[in-house]
Amino acid sequence: MLEDFTDEQLELLLQMAVQVQPPYLLAGIGFLISLLCGLTFGRLVQNKLDGWKQDRLALLPLATGEVIFSYAGTLIGVTLFIGCCLQIFGFASGAALLVALVLSLLTGCALFAQLERLMKQVESGNFKAVDFDNFDEFF
Repeated sequence: MLEDFTDEQLELLLQMAVQVQPPYLLAGIGFLISLLCGLTFGRLVQNKLDGWKQDRLALLPLATGEVIFSYAGTLIGVTLFIGCCLQIFGFASGAALLVALVLSLLTGCALFAQLERLMKQVESGNFKAVDFDNFDEFF
């Protein structure tokens, strides 16, 4: 059916195509998901630290089911938020969500590894200052 149109007519049709409203609501939902799951994750880590301070309970393994679930929820919310914000600024939806997923996974994995390293230092008693610039051990 579109073969009957010339290139100029197709271009005019594309200009008249109705643009979908930017996903403001979905960006807000992603922000709320990441906020709630991030607060839950922070409280779970704080409870582990409090248990270690009071009763010398083990800090590790940090990757328990509830911690991983809340952290994954945070990453999903951040991915949704960043992806929708990129769509608001004109990116295609697939590309925006892919970029957001890659950014959140890379950042999230690096931060979780850094947190586990800090927990090991606290548990062993040789706590050092946080060094976010030194990621040589990962690569």
